[in-house]
Amino acid sequence: MTITMIKRYFFISLLLISPLSMAIEVYEFDNKQQEELYQQLTKELRCLVCQNQNLADSDAGLAKDLKDQVAEFVQAGQDAETIKSYMIDRYGDFVNYDPPMNASTVFLWFSPLVVFLLGGLILFINIRKKQHA
Repeated sequence: MTITMIKRYFFISLLLISPLSMAIEVYEFDNKQQEELYQQLTKELRCLVCQNQNLADSDAGLAKDLKDQVAEFVQAGQDAETIKSYMIDRYGDFVNYDPPMNASTVFLWFSPLVVFLLGGLILFINIRKKQHA
């Protein structure tokens, strides 16, 4: 066997194996409502690794584990609030893509406004200094 043939076989084997690594999770649900509930929950829960993606859009290993867990709960007949409560109890409010406003998340809700106001104040002060100079 020549080096060229070895390279060719290696390349062909990579092409055949690569689709296996890109497998999509397929979950079997009893009815359409369970499938819709699963889709809704994976869009409402945040990937803890990516932090800026929901579970539905994330390919991270932890996201796959959380999707598996959500699918198990849905298949067991649990409702959305029970599943979300479990996830929040286990991983904190951060797992909720739209966290509720409470004492621990008030910073998340108001920090963009504070940054915007500080930026406006700094801009206002700099403009006033240039006008007086």
